[in-house]
Amino acid sequence: MHRSTQQEAGGERKVECEMFAVAFGEMATRLSRVAAGSEVECTGFLARRYRTGVAVAFHVTEFETRR
Repeated sequence: MHRSTQQEAGGERKVECEMFAVAFGEMATRLSRVAAGSEVECTGFLARRYRTGVAVAFHVTEFETRR
């Protein structure tokens, strides 16, 4: 679940949304060691979830756990 406050047209907008995320290789191994329910801050990029689809997925390239 993503939650943040963003600036838009001179005002604040609260944003909440769910998005499919993926990680591959070493990043997937590291993420698999994080306890379920932990809060993490991720860096990455958006790309099509499937090669021929239109839905997007967030590809995790880095993360850190939050306390």
